[in-house]
Amino acid sequence: MPAQSPPTKNSWLSLRIPPVALCALCAIAMWLLPSVLAIAIPEAWIIALVLAAIGGMLCIAGLLAFRSAKTTVNPIHPAASTALVVRGVYRWTRNPMYLGFALLLLAFALWLGKLSALLAVPLFMAYLQHFQIRPEEDALRQRFGASFDTYRQQVRRWL
Repeated sequence: MPAQSPPTKNSWLSLRIPPVALCALCAIAMWLLPSVLAIAIPEAWIIALVLAAIGGMLCIAGLLAFRSAKTTVNPIHPAASTALVVRGVYRWTRNPMYLGFALLLLAFALWLGKLSALLAVPLFMAYLQHFQIRPEEDALRQRFGASFDTYRQQVRRWL
């Protein structure tokens, strides 16, 4: 049985920036970053297009699953959730929308062809993990108890 993560300490950054806004801010920063080293991948635009399509589909599938369950999609107030969504794409990842955003950013970095932009993707994921996902999971654990713990043990956070 995996060890439970300790409760997240409340931080002034926790649950403050909507992940879609964070993704947009990250994309703008990636665009503005200087090109430290160029990424020379032949036909990178094709890889970027495939990653963007997969990322977009994950975001939409996650959103549709929430809508189908008639629960909130507002990531700033996870305690307002009325249902624990475990069907559809949520059988494979607990955070399909966030994974989708990360893939969209990865696609954008490849399209830009900048190593500096590529390095922004794990920073985005680390920020999301600490200030969004962990507080969300704490709220879901409080709201749904053992059901959430069982789901958490069966489905990975990212993939």
